[in-house]
Amino acid sequence: MWLWIHKLGSPPRAYRLAERLQRWLLWGSLPLLISAAAGGLWLVPMDYQQKDAFRIFYVHVPIAALSLGAYMFLAVAAAVGLIWRMKVAYAVAAAAAPIGTVFTVLALITGSIWGRPMWGTWWVWDVRVTTETIMLFFYIGYLSLAASFEDVSRADRAAALLAIVGSINVPIVKYSVVWWNSLHQGATVLKFGSPTMDRSMLWPFYVAMLGILLYFAGVLCIRIRAEILRRDRHAAWVAEVL
Repeated sequence: MWLWIHKLGSPPRAYRLAERLQRWLLWGSLPLLISAAAGGLWLVPMDYQQKDAFRIFYVHVPIAALSLGAYMFLAVAAAVGLIWRMKVAYAVAAAAAPIGTVFTVLALITGSIWGRPMWGTWWVWDVRVTTETIMLFFYIGYLSLAASFEDVSRADRAAALLAIVGSINVPIVKYSVVWWNSLHQGATVLKFGSPTMDRSMLWPFYVAMLGILLYFAGVLCIRIRAEILRRDRHAAWVAEVL
């Protein structure tokens, strides 16, 4: 395993692996996302309380879950780069940060759209909404720090430290509806124990989760390739690839 990880630490190998994977991941996500959209919008029954407004669940929850997962992925990659001084790990972290930022913004927007008919307002300083917003600031802080130094190695280290510190907020976002009184709906699927949703309404969610995960991985591969090229632009292997 360590030999495999060591091989992935080589920029040319990581670049070529990302190049091979990106097409399969992106094309694999497409039928899943289409199926999830069709199931969530038309095939599953209407919720008895929220009526058709609940259907945004199939968009908001997978996106929000991925915003948390992307941050943990970013923090782990940054920690690997910081501890083992792997340049590719820093590149992976830098590639993941903008994608996670977009997912977090989308999670806040779709949450506001869902909150308008449920809460009667677009925005409340609920603990889940507030902690998710704090996570967005950590993403922005990482991107800002990474762009603040001319020395790439110093920028990587500073941004990695912030990413690791910010990972403390991820479980707080996840369990905020359990630890505090919250307007936000409690966990119904991504929780310990059995889901509280009816099984007839669950399958589009699982399909959407897998589709969005594959899409994230595909876009990540594209960004990893671009980040590696940017960092190794003066290397001989880059001239051969280009």
